[in-house]
Amino acid sequence: MTDSPRTWWKTGVGLVLTALMLFPLYWMVNVSLTRRSAIRSGDLYPRAFTLDNYRLVLQDQLPYLGTSLVVGLGTVLLTLLVSAPAGYALSSLFVPGRRALNFCLIVAQMIPAVVMALGFYTVYTDLGVLDTLPGLVVADSTVAIPFGVMLFSAFMAGIPRELLNAAAVDGANTWVTFTRVVLPISRNSAVTVALFAFLWAWSDFIFASTLNREGGKLRPITMGLYDYIGSQNQEWGALMATAVAASIPTAILLVVAQRYVAAGVTAGAVKD
Repeated sequence: MTDSPRTWWKTGVGLVLTALMLFPLYWMVNVSLTRRSAIRSGDLYPRAFTLDNYRLVLQDQLPYLGTSLVVGLGTVLLTLLVSAPAGYALSSLFVPGRRALNFCLIVAQMIPAVVMALGFYTVYTDLGVLDTLPGLVVADSTVAIPFGVMLFSAFMAGIPRELLNAAAVDGANTWVTFTRVVLPISRNSAVTVALFAFLWAWSDFIFASTLNREGGKLRPITMGLYDYIGSQNQEWGALMATAVAASIPTAILLVVAQRYVAAGVTAGAVKD
């Protein structure tokens, strides 16, 4: 009982800090439900309630949401196809220069996205793949793949060698062992990598603005936000409604995949 006041004190501080962090999210929803004429009044709730901003978003932004969805899923697929085998090779197979490769993976995550975007722009111009969805998928995957390889490698290094040896005794080659034994065990890590890859692609702005010059219907939702931002005028209600619509898929994914992410992030951190 002596620790009860201290516990309540910590809980109160945690609630206050949580409220402060969530207030911008609440304000985004509040503005999205407020008429344009009443936004400047700064009411703490939508006194002039309206759904017109969401109707406008459904009318104008659905193609951009579709583009972001395609790019996000494509990034997830490419990231998993590359990072899972690479992580298995680094953790369980003989790979010359393994330490150097791991160091390169860390360095790759330290390169600013704007520097990579300029390099991609030059290469894509020569290849003629600017303003294409595959180009955005490849660019976004370069951010997610190093993280995916490191996470898969950390988890797969903890798989008991006896399990792999038993598969080899049963006649399974390296590929069969990877697909039939290692991948099913690595489900939590795969979900974690997939989620982070999707979030990176969904929220990307640097690559989208650099590698998509013509725009049009191929723009992702991060570029669609700029339809409501002008040099002389800003449509704050529609802008916030678009931000809310863009946040819904990621919020659902985080809630659904929460337990897999918690297990996947800590995978390989503790070894027996």
